[in-house]
Amino acid sequence: MKAIQITTLDGPTAVELLDVPDPVPADGQVLIRVHAAGVAFPEVLQTRGLYQVKPDLPFTPGAEIAGEVLSAPEGSGLVAGDRVAALCLLGGFAEQAVAPVSETFKLPDSVSYEQGASFIFNYGTAYFALIERGHLQPGESVLVHGAAGGVGTAAIQVAKAFGAGRVVAVTSTAEKGAVALEAGADEFVLADGFKDATVARGKVDVVVDPVGGDRFTDSLRCLAENGRLLVIGFTAGEIPTVKVNRLLLNNVSVVGVGWGASVLARPGAIAAEWDAMEPHLASGALRPVIGPTFPLAEATQALLTLDERRATGKVLLTL
Repeated sequence: MKAIQITTLDGPTAVELLDVPDPVPADGQVLIRVHAAGVAFPEVLQTRGLYQVKPDLPFTPGAEIAGEVLSAPEGSGLVAGDRVAALCLLGGFAEQAVAPVSETFKLPDSVSYEQGASFIFNYGTAYFALIERGHLQPGESVLVHGAAGGVGTAAIQVAKAFGAGRVVAVTSTAEKGAVALEAGADEFVLADGFKDATVARGKVDVVVDPVGGDRFTDSLRCLAENGRLLVIGFTAGEIPTVKVNRLLLNNVSVVGVGWGASVLARPGAIAAEWDAMEPHLASGALRPVIGPTFPLAEATQALLTLDERRATGKVLLTL
């Protein structure tokens, strides 16, 4: 079969489309014909050997897929022909991939393969952040950084689906602001001057921050009493620091959100999140925003789109 392989650690331009053996499912695994694969920032890091998961070279990246079941273990509840989304962790940038039964989920009929491949990572992260770590309460207000990206648009929709009141998007441009509004945000403010624009309309209860960098202190200043700043990542590159007297004086919290480290250590955690969100996925309340889409052979361009911060929505490979 055809697969994208990382053969050297020279970045996105060095990945190769190669012929490799078909995967053979082990016990407890599902064999899936891949129709769409999500592209995420960890794969960009893997091309340079900078991600914490460092398989031996060469290897096929790709953690999140959607496609058609080719075979599944007896008693798994899955049969050949089922439309599924799955977390395979590695091997997804290929014509076929294997995933654990426990992390393979039937797609509602109304959900496309592209949407399915855009769901588990981003919406799992958003749900874990807002509901499990942030303890979002009905009617609370939420500020979302990076709001036109995959995690950002997911956070907007999860917040709304689970009862948030006002949701404010922070974007770098008005064009990205329009993407955030289409995803369901009530309003957007530009990253340049976001603190003053937000506070003028009223402080917020929760900040979702996958960006980090120099926005961090101003995000704290946007919080109302008992507010929570959810630290998801550092796409800006710089890991910020906090003077903890700010937390004490304003009765606010900074909360770490390490979705992967948490759910992969807790059997059934991803399935529980899927079960909580699936009704909203089926209803359309959660509707992944599809970003730039590329054929498998153009994986370099997909990775560069993320690396150069050009993406809105979820970047995908389609087969």
